[in-house]
Amino acid sequence: MSTVHGTTVDMATRDGTADAYPAHPDRRGPFPAVLLYMDAFGLRPHPKLMADRPASAGYAVLVPNVFHRQGRAPVIDLPDFVDPAGRPELFQRLGPLIPSLTPELTTTDADAYLRRLTECPRAGRGPVGVTGYCMGAGLALRTAGTHPDRVAAAAGFHGANLASTAPDSPHLLADRIKAELYAGAHHGFTQADTAAYDPEAAERHWAALPDLFSRAL
Repeated sequence: MSTVHGTTVDMATRDGTADAYPAHPDRRGPFPAVLLYMDAFGLRPHPKLMADRPASAGYAVLVPNVFHRQGRAPVIDLPDFVDPAGRPELFQRLGPLIPSLTPELTTTDADAYLRRLTECPRAGRGPVGVTGYCMGAGLALRTAGTHPDRVAAAAGFHGANLASTAPDSPHLLADRIKAELYAGAHHGFTQADTAAYDPEAAERHWAALPDLFSRAL
């Protein structure tokens, strides 16, 4: 494992500037590129720590603030630890943000995120891996389906809103994707700053994710 260099950057999107957290090994690259989509609670210290893990293993990782149209991260005030009692109030504030990220905006934002990885001198020019958590799993699936020329592997964990009756539901892109499924944990199990965290299941995910990327990138 390598020492990780992480920072904050701004990148241009169709609708303005998005802040993001890039992380990579603190040594000369280039490294295979990974786009990591956060859960519904947004870009905060925990997703940055999650990005540091694959970065320490030799990847150039980018975690965008997908709610950048509402402001810089954190878009809402968050406690250091999300317990069940506090979730309803948080989701009441998050309620307008999540549906505002439409499929069209997701796709155009992904253009910007992938362009940033292409321009990053520490990121390789090969195919990109994408992973996402909660709502981010749907973003990862859509990014893979709409950018098959750039994305070679995508992973989603405790995904939300993956299938609906809408004509642009993410699951309708599934025929473009070869998938492996892992079952046996409850929603939110990777998020160590919430009560849903399951250390054993989270470590299982940390074994599966680099295995996928090592085979595809």
